[in-house]
Amino acid sequence: MAGLMAGCKKDFLVRDPLDKLDDDSYWANEKNLRTFAYGFYTTYFVGYASGFTFGPYFYQGQSLNDDFGPTSPPQFTKVVPATDGGWSFTNIRKANIFIDRIGTVPGLSDEARNHWLGVARFFRALAFSDLVNTYGDVPWFGKPPLSSEEELIYKPRDPRAVVMDSVLADFKFAAENVRAADGEKGLNVSKWVVMAYMSRIMLFEGTWQKYHNLSTAKAAEYLAAAKWAGNEVITKGGFKFTNAYRESFNSLDLSKNEDMIMYRRYATGLLTHSLNSYVNREGQTGPNKNLVETYLCVNGLPIDPSGANPNPLYVGDKNINEVMANRDPRMFGTYNMEVRPNGSYNKTNLLGVSTSGYCTLKFLNDEIKDQSIGLSNLNPTHAPVIRYGEVLVNYAEAAAELGTLGQPGITQEDLDKSINILRKRPTGIPGNDTKLPDLQVVGGQPAVGGTVYDDEKRDPLVPAMIWEIRRERRVELVMEGFRLDDLRRWKKLDYTDTEKNPDINRGAWIVRSEWDKQPPATGSWLKDVTLTGANEGYIIPSPVAKRIFESDKVYLQPIPLNQIKLYEDAGAELSQNPGWTQ
Repeated sequence: MAGLMAGCKKDFLVRDPLDKLDDDSYWANEKNLRTFAYGFYTTYFVGYASGFTFGPYFYQGQSLNDDFGPTSPPQFTKVVPATDGGWSFTNIRKANIFIDRIGTVPGLSDEARNHWLGVARFFRALAFSDLVNTYGDVPWFGKPPLSSEEELIYKPRDPRAVVMDSVLADFKFAAENVRAADGEKGLNVSKWVVMAYMSRIMLFEGTWQKYHNLSTAKAAEYLAAAKWAGNEVITKGGFKFTNAYRESFNSLDLSKNEDMIMYRRYATGLLTHSLNSYVNREGQTGPNKNLVETYLCVNGLPIDPSGANPNPLYVGDKNINEVMANRDPRMFGTYNMEVRPNGSYNKTNLLGVSTSGYCTLKFLNDEIKDQSIGLSNLNPTHAPVIRYGEVLVNYAEAAAELGTLGQPGITQEDLDKSINILRKRPTGIPGNDTKLPDLQVVGGQPAVGGTVYDDEKRDPLVPAMIWEIRRERRVELVMEGFRLDDLRRWKKLDYTDTEKNPDINRGAWIVRSEWDKQPPATGSWLKDVTLTGANEGYIIPSPVAKRIFESDKVYLQPIPLNQIKLYEDAGAELSQNPGWTQ
């Protein structure tokens, strides 16, 4: 026995650890490629996140925009930070390793090899586009540098367009090679997921190039890519609307919802979140008056309360009956208000109140709202990751923007395959299936029923048709984490200035004497609320703290000081973004 043990000892001691991956042996089969790809999912397909951590969807931390009325408005970055986790190339290195190692996997067919190369390049495109979105110019790495390649590791920032050209090339390869279906529908990266993200990211970059006056040619190239990708999803992906608007956000099962291009599945005891709880408790950061007034009336026209030709279907905003009357059905799937006998506001069967008096319903599941799983971090509702509704507004905007760059303008066919599809979905309102009429284009202008209209509140620097498409985008994607980036790419961060835009710091109209009569759970909250009038008026969520937009430098984040120091220590230079000083 001693001899036998002595003979085996060497082999036993050199066995690879069972709990660690070994680079030389890991790349053995397609199953391992799939497992490696899953490592990107929690970074890029966050959904509603998990536990008490929030994703990009509605919560107080997402209120740096013109949609919410927080009691203390979040501020723009004011000083260069010492460190910043956003300046990270970890996922780029990981994607480049993935790309490099796929060629070493034995026995892969050409189809499988190209599929996984497409998946890897897709994740590299997402990683680089996130960096460019945040910082502008960044160094491009097409391979994982060796630790000895200091000149490559500390290379200077490449021009934004150079990086985004490479991102577009990655997207094109992925669109051509990633499988149309891979496993259970909506849970894995597919051709349609790739092209939906391509429509999102190329729309962002095309409009950034245009509105930040970088390159008209690049703007047109990227917008054309966004329009193409959106059209592929629309015409070939097979997605459609079989559910009402709200059902894409509060469902316990999204597997049969055909708005979902990709979703994140949750399950009690396995993976849960707390977003349902956030909209089900006291202390919501509420939507503001400016957002609520964005919604059209059911005749397809803006409310225009003080214009020369006010909308006859708009009846006012002094109580909830007035606010909700004759409005876009999505309003009923987004906000949660009931009428008290005196016409004032309150949340239905919920625990608390909102900073603005307007409360959010969009993510609340009625089945679980009163159960323990609906009032904790154990929410099991599924989360959209990317959906058909977004692709439709991406397509419409790309088509309209191309018309301002010397290419054919948006056509009725474009509207009919995008915005007008959104407007035909089920309303989800019991006993009321009244939908918005089609948006039309007449002489390049927005129209309803053949009659051209123009919103009295339109930014005069934004063409009327693009204004209407941006309205549709704001309403369709509200509280999904897009608004700040939209304002950044349009170069419209001045919309977030609370002094220049007082309606973003206003909420519902309240009569104080009526609220004083309410039970303590609701009435006491409003006794000390600041109103625009002494005894009645619009709630002012933040009566003291302001948010002032002062400098264009905040369109890009500063490069953190520790990264600049690392370059200096290596004898290289990492340039800072314009306007930021150490």
